[in-house]
Amino acid sequence: MSRRIKLTIEYDGSAYHGWQYQDNAISVQEELRDAIYKLTGEDIIPEGAGRTDAGVHAYGQVACFNTMSSIPAEKFAIALNTHLPDDISILLSCEVHQDFHPRFSAKKKHYRYVIINRPHKSAIWAKKAWHVRGELDFVAMERAASYVEGFHNFKAFCASGHNVKTFERTVYSAKWNKNGEFLFFDIIGDGFLYNMVRIIVGTLVDIGKGRFNPDVIKNGLEQGERNLIGVTAPPEGLYLMEVFY
Repeated sequence: MSRRIKLTIEYDGSAYHGWQYQDNAISVQEELRDAIYKLTGEDIIPEGAGRTDAGVHAYGQVACFNTMSSIPAEKFAIALNTHLPDDISILLSCEVHQDFHPRFSAKKKHYRYVIINRPHKSAIWAKKAWHVRGELDFVAMERAASYVEGFHNFKAFCASGHNVKTFERTVYSAKWNKNGEFLFFDIIGDGFLYNMVRIIVGTLVDIGKGRFNPDVIKNGLEQGERNLIGVTAPPEGLYLMEVFY
């Protein structure tokens, strides 16, 4: 009898062309597919909770697959890890109901964006954070971040190439924290559009640089025009932290 296995996955996305399986580039999903095949002999493409872009990382990506294997559900984590590269790790495995879907069953997602704000680049954090030079107005960035909280039309914060029918989303929390030269932006919402978090962060940094007034966030939400707001932050600072069900 087929069982449905849920995986919680951590990965460094630096070497991958995102989560989604592609014919001409290596992806996290492909690596996981290969590991499942080596372990069970079954050719299965696992379903993921979010299609993280090239270079984006995860502490709590969630994936599911059906299997006929008799391996105990909780043992899949350690067994699959023996077949995965060092930059991908299964943190937890368990059996779930057949109706569970990692994407469509999700209630909330938590993303974090990391910025290193100092004059010189970081050799250690080069692929783990966005290096931003120059002084930033942290107070203005905090104020502007509060404007994205709530139920809004986020059309202006969606990159081209999307396939969604509605741009309305709810952001439950959008907060900045500062620790020395590091800035951390944490955002929790019921769902996110294509590049939505990166566009929000890029706009907030432009506000911090003085390019825009914090009210540019309100204008973007009201008018829905992408060209009214800021740049798209690079992928290497973005982390999928947790998916809530």
